[in-house]
Amino acid sequence: MNMNQTPSGERIHIGLFGKRNAGKSSLMNAITHQNLAVVSEISGTTTDPVNKAMELLPLGPVVFTDTPGLDDVGELGALRIRKAYQALNRTDIALLVLDGKAGLSAEDQAILERIKAKAIPYLIVYNKADTVADRSDLPADSIWVSAKTGEHIEELKERIAAMDRPPETERRIIGDLLHPGDTAVLVVPIDSAAPKGRLILPQQQTIRDILDTNATAVICKETELKKTLANLNQPPRVVITDSQAFAHVAADTPDDVPLTSFSILMARYKGDLETLVDGAAALETVQENDTILISEGCTHHRQCEDIGTVKLPHWIEQHIGFKPHIETTSGTEFPDDLSPYKMIIHCGGCTLPKREMSYRIACARDAGVPITNYGVVIAYMQGILDRCMRAFAALSA
Repeated sequence: MNMNQTPSGERIHIGLFGKRNAGKSSLMNAITHQNLAVVSEISGTTTDPVNKAMELLPLGPVVFTDTPGLDDVGELGALRIRKAYQALNRTDIALLVLDGKAGLSAEDQAILERIKAKAIPYLIVYNKADTVADRSDLPADSIWVSAKTGEHIEELKERIAAMDRPPETERRIIGDLLHPGDTAVLVVPIDSAAPKGRLILPQQQTIRDILDTNATAVICKETELKKTLANLNQPPRVVITDSQAFAHVAADTPDDVPLTSFSILMARYKGDLETLVDGAAALETVQENDTILISEGCTHHRQCEDIGTVKLPHWIEQHIGFKPHIETTSGTEFPDDLSPYKMIIHCGGCTLPKREMSYRIACARDAGVPITNYGVVIAYMQGILDRCMRAFAALSA
């Protein structure tokens, strides 16, 4: 996979924030050398975040996000400002873009304080330098540029690439639990909801992580698992399944073979596995007047066998004995107020940056609302969550 194919959730996210007509869109176009964002003298041209993926060495694959103006007006303007602030939750590096003639405004100062509170590395970019005759010296966290003339754009890119970000322990999906030469069996159901001609992102990423460990990935459908295991010379190191096939796969996998799912691996990789495991038990406390939030990190065309809106609600109803009230969200939408919900069931978060997934879990924790994810809660309802957790102990031994 080359850098242009790197999933958004694995890229470094660089957000551009500031007031209307500060030149955020022009600056993103100048940085990327493409006319991606609409540029206009009319305030409020950018009404929704605009993303552009590119390679910025030595950082590697990044995605720039141009956000709505912080001084937008009216009811719609307030919603756009909210979207700009929400973008901070998936931002690894923030660029606060100012009109060089106007300087730092109250709106700019407010989001700068939020950026600092979230410990997001940042630069203050004084744009429109070509219109300012008397440029004062700037502090170390600031730079003069002109998106119009290209002045200091290359220097800005170099400073972004050289920024110190909080060190992150190398995260692995499964590779840290495997040894060279190990065999992992991956169970991939193919149904009407499966994308034609390709595997979904967590499956692709898991396969790549296994290969990076110099281990072997054997892939089969759930109907072929028993035959696949019988054809191996020795038991596999682990069986990893799509959570929707948990019942079938658990029955066909010997008890002494560690078993887990792609979604549970994503809970470990992108989120907080312990918190998500603890949250699954909240299902037993749901009452008929309670509301469950089912939240997904991506948007997609929902089909008749959609897991978030069809299968999961059906399995929940079967488990608790009545049909609960369920709300769903997808993509970047995640409620600011979580108090109406008895519990939250989130997808694996494969398309979300870890910062965004951690933010959502932290919001639930602060609100006192239990949160779990698809794979964890499905394993819980199937009565095999303990077995799946023991898999990590067995693999670590």
